[in-house]
Amino acid sequence: MPAAKIGVIGGTGLDEIEGMTDIETVDVNTPFGKPSDRFTIGNLGNTKVAFLRRHGRGHYLTPGEVPGRANIYAFKSLGVEHIIAVCSCGSFKPELKPGDLIIPDQLVDRTRKRVTSFFKEGIVAHIQFADPFCPATSKILYESAKESGAKVHEGGIYVCMEGPAFSTRAESRLYKSWGADVIGMTALPEAQLAREAEICYGVIACVTDYDSWHEAEEPVTIDMVLATMRRNIETAKQIIKLSVTALSAERTCQCAHALQNAVVTAKDVIPVAQKEKLSLLIGKYL
Repeated sequence: MPAAKIGVIGGTGLDEIEGMTDIETVDVNTPFGKPSDRFTIGNLGNTKVAFLRRHGRGHYLTPGEVPGRANIYAFKSLGVEHIIAVCSCGSFKPELKPGDLIIPDQLVDRTRKRVTSFFKEGIVAHIQFADPFCPATSKILYESAKESGAKVHEGGIYVCMEGPAFSTRAESRLYKSWGADVIGMTALPEAQLAREAEICYGVIACVTDYDSWHEAEEPVTIDMVLATMRRNIETAKQIIKLSVTALSAERTCQCAHALQNAVVTAKDVIPVAQKEKLSLLIGKYL
């Protein structure tokens, strides 16, 4: 199976990355089922990149149906060390306008039904998650966004909601009162699972609307999201292309060792089946 160092998760509107060469399409099987789609693996410049459509070919998976564990495990099995995730988001701040980009640095989890961890059924791990997005990866994405000429904001709080419906006005006003910056449906459980897999994870969030709090603006609709994403998507692709070289360097962040002291279950009581299932993630620590 081909290996790749950089992974890209394409969200709404991002179905491919032009300029990739030596392309292969690969099915990856995992202990957690099938990923969202087949992986497209190729060279972007001198860097091997693995691309995955988050919602599947033709966009048939809701945010809550995205097989997060299978997707992240598959990236890990391909040798990926960095994931760039592209997504749409609504804004809670007047200065974060539709068409702007934001590289968030914090998360609030408002999902309800998603499987958020690889570790259960006889094995427990508590990862450090104070900074849910890799700071080093996020810095590279921000600098690349500036280089691309995009209007980009560094840092901010991303509220991840369950969906697939958009927020009520009451919910939107509540999240705004918390000081949140944007809201989306996809950064979790991706960010947490990536940390458990010791993969650096950063987000390029494309602001498409003002959610439902703004009295002078129409509440968000899918038409708004798609129209703005179509305008933003070429910029997102350019940022990805600018980022991959810097992301190929040796990692110095803590993401690569996130599980080093996180597993608290005694080795002799971890079920054999779980050891085998998670060997790709924890084998070096057992």
